[in-house]
Amino acid sequence: MSVIPCEQDPSLRLQIERFAEVLKTQAHKLGDHGLTEKEFYASPIFRGAIQQVHGEFSATMREKREFVQHVLNHMEDRGFITNWDRSKRGVLHDYVLILKSGRTAIIDLKGCLDGDNTKIFERPGNADEFVIWSLCTNVGADPRRNAWSGVHTRLSAEIISRNQRVDGLIIWDMACGTIGRACPKSMLGSDVDRRTVIGPFRAPPPCIYLFPASIPSAKESSVIALSLANVELLTAFHSCFGGHDDEINHVSFDMELHGEETMRRTTIQRGGVLQHSSEMTAIRRA
Repeated sequence: MSVIPCEQDPSLRLQIERFAEVLKTQAHKLGDHGLTEKEFYASPIFRGAIQQVHGEFSATMREKREFVQHVLNHMEDRGFITNWDRSKRGVLHDYVLILKSGRTAIIDLKGCLDGDNTKIFERPGNADEFVIWSLCTNVGADPRRNAWSGVHTRLSAEIISRNQRVDGLIIWDMACGTIGRACPKSMLGSDVDRRTVIGPFRAPPPCIYLFPASIPSAKESSVIALSLANVELLTAFHSCFGGHDDEINHVSFDMELHGEETMRRTTIQRGGVLQHSSEMTAIRRA
């Protein structure tokens, strides 16, 4: 049972950890800084270089937006959506789509879901459907930890405490199905390649999570996930990229009030099977 079908490659993780150790202990031999080993590690050069490289990798959204644009163009060209556009500057969300029915769907892009940025979202007033899309291209990150951290620790807390409805979540990016993040969905039915060519990318079906249609409350303490047919945007993703119905994740919330504390349980089912469920845990917000 798993929050998300894919899992971290232990051999890749080990290689990353080994290389990081080499980098930490041998970095003084690189470059032409002219410092002794002791002077080098006492200087800000090593830490500054690491922070600069990390910033360059994490700050850029260019490659992620390129992937998203190819995906949305693919969907529009094949008639799964009517059209799409980038959102105007100054708003929290990223894309506005017009669906085949004429409904408006809003997408808010996120990186890895275990960051506090996941908590920063606002359902626009004009959204018939509001979906968060996580693109976590860090192949060294643990996808199961990220998915659960996002769905339970961050999104469920914000949805309940701020009364902010989110219709669903997509976890999918250009690293899916690559050697760095093997996708079990690509391996099912070994003679069938389930990847879709999307511009320069080749991606397996997306991981889709359906959230409840209402926010749990004292009057309605348990709420269950929408059906796929109720979220036209996610239906379009599911159909366009060859998803199987038993791969859809259904997320439900339970809520209890304990004195001044709000407690909630998050449960994920896939294919009619319980995949993961939390205990009743208090909502802690900074």
